[in-house]
Amino acid sequence: MDKLIKADKVYIEFIRDIKQRIQTAQIKASVAVNHGLIELYWDIDASIVVKQKQTAWGDGFLKQMSVDLQHDFLDMKGFSVTNLKYMRLWFSFWSIETIGQQVVDQLGQIPWGHNLVIISKIKDQQEALFYVQKTIENNWSRAVLTHQIEGKLFQRSGKAINNFEVMLPKPQSDLARETLKDPYMFDFLMLREKHGERELENALVDQVTRFLMELGAGFSFLGHQYKITVGDENFYPDMLFYHTRLHCYVVVELKAVKFKPEFAGKLNFYISAVDGILRTEGDNPTIGMLICKSKNKTIVEYALKNINKPIGVSEYGISRVLPDEYKSSLPSIEEIEAELEGVG
Repeated sequence: MDKLIKADKVYIEFIRDIKQRIQTAQIKASVAVNHGLIELYWDIDASIVVKQKQTAWGDGFLKQMSVDLQHDFLDMKGFSVTNLKYMRLWFSFWSIETIGQQVVDQLGQIPWGHNLVIISKIKDQQEALFYVQKTIENNWSRAVLTHQIEGKLFQRSGKAINNFEVMLPKPQSDLARETLKDPYMFDFLMLREKHGERELENALVDQVTRFLMELGAGFSFLGHQYKITVGDENFYPDMLFYHTRLHCYVVVELKAVKFKPEFAGKLNFYISAVDGILRTEGDNPTIGMLICKSKNKTIVEYALKNINKPIGVSEYGISRVLPDEYKSSLPSIEEIEAELEGVG
């Protein structure tokens, strides 16, 4: 009988639903516990700061406080002298007079360890709040949060030159602008200094998980050299994505050279083709991303002036490069032609 129940489709769906409810409840409980802990720390911190202002107690007071708290609350961690000092530093950084209760509530949505990473690596409140919000939105682990801070995500977000404000309605224009970075950091790649577009593209496809992490949350990879037929001709945009938060297709063109105005025209055509062939009624207008090795801001701005599709232009950087004498993993045109001639 047990085997019959276990194989029953209705039971399978029933137990899946129950498991989902349990997991949801566990997550809610975990968030609630963390939020309560952060509120407790905030209250303790406020008391420490006030009491030290009212008395002549020095940091020796924290040592005695740590001993007393750990003696009476054996089952609770977090009352070491080091953590009490971190709590005081954290409270001082997020002064309630400047941030308000809403931000305190947000701090309670990320683990204490994440809070410590942020205040230990960042000095500016606005930048710190950016990482708090991004951690909540993307459910970053502490390692990913650290990577994003060290990669200067705050300084790079929303910095790409674009025409979104003119081409897209609000709030999509604002969301699209914040989605793009400048520059993109491809430090996870190992390429020659003088690499080509196809070499760059193949390397990114091979490391697509890390590429998606660099692009940011919401990008879903649909393919590279994605075939689109217009009339009786085939065209192949470098990469095609769908953005689940913008609800639109994103065409990405990669250029291993400095930006040229004709690049925008070609990308404009690809966006039109995707809008005409792939876009459905529920999709927002397709946007384009042109990622170049370098660019001149003025030339890009002029190139986008009369473009009728939403396009953003960014640079990319690679910190680890191979000497140019290293042979590319891709054959040259000459090598391909020689190979074909040999076959003939």
